[in-house]
Amino acid sequence: MADLTLSPTLATVIFVLGCWGGHRYRSVWKSEGPKWKLWLYGLIAASALLTVAFIPLG
Repeated sequence: MADLTLSPTLATVIFVLGCWGGHRYRSVWKSEGPKWKLWLYGLIAASALLTVAFIPLG
């Protein structure tokens, strides 16, 4: 497998995107909004945070 790493700048951008997705998820959840928005923001937050967690910084 290729040597896959994230630059610190890209990791920061992805982390901020994950935080934004989590914040939007929580606001939609509290306002009992549509389920598709919960899935959208939840997937954005989960995929961004898992990416930062499991791909090393280079």
